[in-house]
Amino acid sequence: MAALYEGYTLCGLVPSQNLANSGIRGIEEERDSDHVLVTDSGRSVTLHKVSDQRALGSWTVKQGQTLTCPAVYNPQTKEYVAVCDNKVIRIWKEHDVVLDKAFKATVSADVSRVLCVHGAEPVVLFQRGAVRLLDSLLSAPQQPIEEVLHQDEVIRWSISVMAETQQFVMFTTEQKGDHFLYLQRLNPNTLQSYRLEKEEPGLSPLSFSASYRDKHIRLLYLYPNGCVYQSVVSVQGLGADEGAQAVPLPRKLLLTLPVGEGRLETASALLLDEAHVAVVGVPHPSAGAGNDFLCIWNTNFQTLQAGKEMGGKIYGQLWTYSNKLLIPHAKTLSVIPYECPKSSLASALGKLRQIQTEESKPLLMVPSWNNILHGEAQPSKAMETRRTKTSRKTLSTSTLSAEQVLELVKTAPAEEVQTEVEGLLSRLDMQITQPLIAQLASTLVSRSLADAAFYSSSTLAQLVHTQCLCHSVCPDLVLLALERKDYFLCQLCLQFFPDIPEVVTCACLKAFISIPDVDAEKVTLDPDSVVFMETIMSRDSGQGGLQNGFSPTFMEGDHSDTLSGGGAQSREDEKTPTPPAELTCPVGLNKAVLLNEVLKRACNDNFLLPHLKDLSSQHVFLFLQYLHFLYQKYSQEPSRQTHGVKSLNLNQIMDWVCLVLDAHFTVLVMTPKAKSLLHNLYSFVKSQVRLVSELGKIEGSLQQLNKMKSNKDIGQYSIEVIELF
Repeated sequence: MAALYEGYTLCGLVPSQNLANSGIRGIEEERDSDHVLVTDSGRSVTLHKVSDQRALGSWTVKQGQTLTCPAVYNPQTKEYVAVCDNKVIRIWKEHDVVLDKAFKATVSADVSRVLCVHGAEPVVLFQRGAVRLLDSLLSAPQQPIEEVLHQDEVIRWSISVMAETQQFVMFTTEQKGDHFLYLQRLNPNTLQSYRLEKEEPGLSPLSFSASYRDKHIRLLYLYPNGCVYQSVVSVQGLGADEGAQAVPLPRKLLLTLPVGEGRLETASALLLDEAHVAVVGVPHPSAGAGNDFLCIWNTNFQTLQAGKEMGGKIYGQLWTYSNKLLIPHAKTLSVIPYECPKSSLASALGKLRQIQTEESKPLLMVPSWNNILHGEAQPSKAMETRRTKTSRKTLSTSTLSAEQVLELVKTAPAEEVQTEVEGLLSRLDMQITQPLIAQLASTLVSRSLADAAFYSSSTLAQLVHTQCLCHSVCPDLVLLALERKDYFLCQLCLQFFPDIPEVVTCACLKAFISIPDVDAEKVTLDPDSVVFMETIMSRDSGQGGLQNGFSPTFMEGDHSDTLSGGGAQSREDEKTPTPPAELTCPVGLNKAVLLNEVLKRACNDNFLLPHLKDLSSQHVFLFLQYLHFLYQKYSQEPSRQTHGVKSLNLNQIMDWVCLVLDAHFTVLVMTPKAKSLLHNLYSFVKSQVRLVSELGKIEGSLQQLNKMKSNKDIGQYSIEVIELF
């Protein structure tokens, strides 16, 4: 299923005074997808490196002049091209400082856009529809430019497309409410025009996007009524004359987006691949009114795959480069990474299971909902099957439609809501769609937040377990679970939601570590996670030697060398090591299970670190003690480091140790009771460094062996000596 990940800011914006537009004229790819040129609506062009979130250069025309189309990069000459005041073409290189001193040429007609696609020469599209290659135009800037369009026909959108070895210029126009598509082939020059089918009276497309695939150009366009259409144009056999009459262009309805009451004003739809479309400025189906959302829809199955609320005004602009969406909103240009896996029915419904080895199985469904919801002992497989069949038979008597269940959720008691939602899930099974699940969850969460007396934990748990939800679709769910101290629901969300932001992860950590052990033991949690942690806590300390760079014997010897400077006594200690003390977990079983869910989350250090600083010194010390306990267990018994989804690994533990130490190092150094703990952690880190150093030596030796060439003169019998150092 497609996903939107945590975004970041590329640069600030200076919107127009009335906030009608973002102040960005266009964004174009530069040398690669990690470098983009941002042209504002005034006088500046800025080169940004996206991954570093920094500007590499900026160029500005002098006062009184205006850039009238987005600047582009010519990879063949490594130059930038822009148009100033409609007729002045400017060309400069990255090392040029003053733009006014760079090359410029004035042409004889107004320019609409300069278009450039990798692997082809830049082309100039004039406002009256004529197209020229940039080099041929600059050889005679004042050459006459023909008029292709009618007098009252205006270009609305344009793009350059590379179809294998052939370059095309594609642009749409509007004339008295009619819309046309022009496809210009270069070398040889041929032009074909198409007439777009009319929508409702008075409706014009808000946005266009196009892509080339399988010898066809696919045009996508969005109307204010929420309809997203696709038209397909073949690039083979194009050979019409310029004066030929426009051919009707068939279209296919891909999506009907929710628009609420009224029409869309500033929205955009962008093709991501053959099955996914990114949409901005359209209301989220489960969030009510408001257009400040970025969503990814699956066009094959008409499902909402991911959604993200964008703070501030949306301007209906959207660009994509290398699995990153660039979207201006409020006074910010944000970069939102995304992922669109191959479209299938299973992925559209959130039911896709990846083919993995037995050791790395994906998280399975909870064996029996009756187990977890009613606290019963684990039944046998036969009993569980009988109970499930009986439950489904009982639920099948309910005949409420999905819309009726949605209305019932808003007012009915919690028990009735649970029964009807469970019945709906049982009846529809795989046919249920993600928007419906999102609407149910959002309605339940909104009602629970507004009414302190209402809360249906089991119903929310059922919806989470469908795997059709994510944090972006229902952002208040985890915080609601924390507020109601529903730690089982928190655990499910941490297991199933791939997009929980770091601030929410840290909020879960604070809540879990603050629970008294007595209260935590009363909570019913995922049985598999509890069994896994029981195994960790029940075994005695391992007696093996050096494991993963650490063992008690190794630490004792290393500690003696450090304190006494080495000598006979320390060597004697190494021969007769003291057995390690029994390891005791500093927290209770259920609290440990919840903390493990936080440790397994994938987080960005830069975003997590500021929120970790809010932990109190008492909680920091307890958390480090628990990480210390896990490290000792894993280091002494490496067999625990299985690759199952319930287990942790040593790298995750070490990452969290480093994060907590970075966030609270000063406080820990000044706390007397933390001295022993810090010393032990230092020993662990030192042993890891020593292990990595030794592995580096082995790697170097193996590389040298690999580089050595065998002697072809060696006979049937020989003795060869290889010196590694």
